[in-house]
Amino acid sequence: MMKTVAFYTLGCKVNQYETEAMEEIFQKEGYRVVNPKESADIYVINTCTVTNLGDRKSRQFIRRAKKTNKDSTIAVVGCYAQVSPDEIEKIEGVDVIIGTSDKEKIVRLCEEARENNIKINKVKDFRELKDFEELKIEDLKSKTRAYMKIQEGCNQYCSYCIIPYARGPIRSRPLENIIKEGKRLSEAGFKEIILTGIHVASYGKDRGDYTLLDVIKEINKIEGIERIRLSSIEPTLIDKKFMETIIKMPKVCDHFHLSLQSGSDKILDKMNRKYTTDEYRNTVHLIREYMPYAGITTDIIVGFPGEGEEEFKETYDFVKEIGFSRIHVFKYSPRSGTPASKFKDQVHGSIKSQRSEKLIELGEKLMKEFNKKLIGKNMTVLFEEESKDNSEYMEGYTTNYTRVRALGKSNIEGKILPVKIIGIDKENLIGEIEEF
Repeated sequence: MMKTVAFYTLGCKVNQYETEAMEEIFQKEGYRVVNPKESADIYVINTCTVTNLGDRKSRQFIRRAKKTNKDSTIAVVGCYAQVSPDEIEKIEGVDVIIGTSDKEKIVRLCEEARENNIKINKVKDFRELKDFEELKIEDLKSKTRAYMKIQEGCNQYCSYCIIPYARGPIRSRPLENIIKEGKRLSEAGFKEIILTGIHVASYGKDRGDYTLLDVIKEINKIEGIERIRLSSIEPTLIDKKFMETIIKMPKVCDHFHLSLQSGSDKILDKMNRKYTTDEYRNTVHLIREYMPYAGITTDIIVGFPGEGEEEFKETYDFVKEIGFSRIHVFKYSPRSGTPASKFKDQVHGSIKSQRSEKLIELGEKLMKEFNKKLIGKNMTVLFEEESKDNSEYMEGYTTNYTRVRALGKSNIEGKILPVKIIGIDKENLIGEIEEF
């Protein structure tokens, strides 16, 4: 009977990428991947520790997996495992603990724990993490857009963030390996590559030989890849040289997820962010100078310690001024081990909720305003899937990361087609596919 493994993944796109890579490692060793609600021989929980909620969800699933199959082997990996291995070790039923490295050894460690009925803890001190761990994905589930991890770790040490302690210092993937994977993805039929990592903007700083721009230039040369998209980046990455370079490469998407976190300089300083609102504003103006219809998305944290009504108003007004195409709002969650968790002037939960609701409402208004500007425009859409509520429609994304639905058959999945934007339906644009 074939051995089975189930995965439960929390957190960011990097975690999702690494889960897919681990699934393939198991499959190559003869395992069948099953739904995490099913009985499995091995359960792998790929954890997140950005918020307390992530920790709690991880613990809940560990217990649920053991109830589903009391004889199963439980492996806990990822950021929560990295920063709290002793806490996880105390949870009944956990057999293998791996942090943010050694994931390529997961099958061997699970089988060793299972065969010898022992508990294995392979978590290393985050300061010992020196090399980029290659986790390749041969058969990605999506067949339109592919995430490519090019970088690991972070040296920023924002006062609220646990990630540098979980992921360790920056480590960049060798450029030659990135190029090889890019060519393989092209041969597999992918049209778009999303460059991802923990702090993508810092690519190459540990090596001293290449930068993120070099990665973009090399992928731009790969035949068959038609779009290059960046995951979250810092506003300090973008200067005139950067924009002058990428504008000459039409494969680079006019979409930038620029981390903001706060529109108050006082709070940005307390967060240990490395820019001011003026610098952020200048970056946005520079992008729009070269790419007038660029989608600019961001993350905002509300209720950071010391954020009073004045500081929140500054954030609200700044977000309104910038006119983001989409914002993601998070309520500040104290993380033990970070400087901000010890700050005075912690904000009450009810106030965080009120501020979150106000910003979400503003974000929805800004998204509608941005979408209205696109009506009548001719754009290209990478079609990905049928609309869930109407199979006559196909949906996909423009280069500036706006979702479009248009009348079309499923045979256009994976194709980039010219579309005229003719209207809006809730969060989506309505498009009309032009002749091709």
